[in-house]
Amino acid sequence: MVQKLDTLLETPSQTAGPYVHIGCMPTYAGNAGAYDTEIGASPIREGARGEIIEITGAVIDGTGWALRDAMLESWQPDAAGVFPGQAGADPKVSGYCRFAADAESGKFTLRTVKPGPVPMRGGGRQAPHISVWLVARGINVGLQTRIYFEDEDNTGDPLLNRIEQRPRAETLIAKKTGDGQYTFNVVLQGDSETVFLDI
Repeated sequence: MVQKLDTLLETPSQTAGPYVHIGCMPTYAGNAGAYDTEIGASPIREGARGEIIEITGAVIDGTGWALRDAMLESWQPDAAGVFPGQAGADPKVSGYCRFAADAESGKFTLRTVKPGPVPMRGGGRQAPHISVWLVARGINVGLQTRIYFEDEDNTGDPLLNRIEQRPRAETLIAKKTGDGQYTFNVVLQGDSETVFLDI
């Protein structure tokens, strides 16, 4: 017997939940032993050339709360602006890291080497930056953004210069808080919403 179509109900949609850590960061999720070393635990190894920095922050929702289940990934070049796999790249810099917000405070820390300016085809350079992708419960599609640095020359960066609402470019700038220390929050909604990239 065929059921009438007007009696079918839409299946509830699903959101990214805490399971993202179980599959991507099992040790963090309390399932140690899945990997000898968590994948992407650090973007650098001992002996990486350049200034070692720490970026701390949080992923903030529309109510001002820090998400305690956010997972982030970062990609970057080495201190000379060279990506892994390119000629002359620092072999101690993988450029990739997977890290999570603290389950109690919602704060994250990324310890890495400060990236150098990236040469562009046809001349010019992108300002030093780190690309970031993040997911959390309630975020169905991962969000892409970048971290730039307030103590670098960002005036010629092509991405920053394409942001028409100039005050919003500030949402991509990490603030220096000390020697080798920066703070950077990702704000999901509201007046200070971070610029997200459609890539």
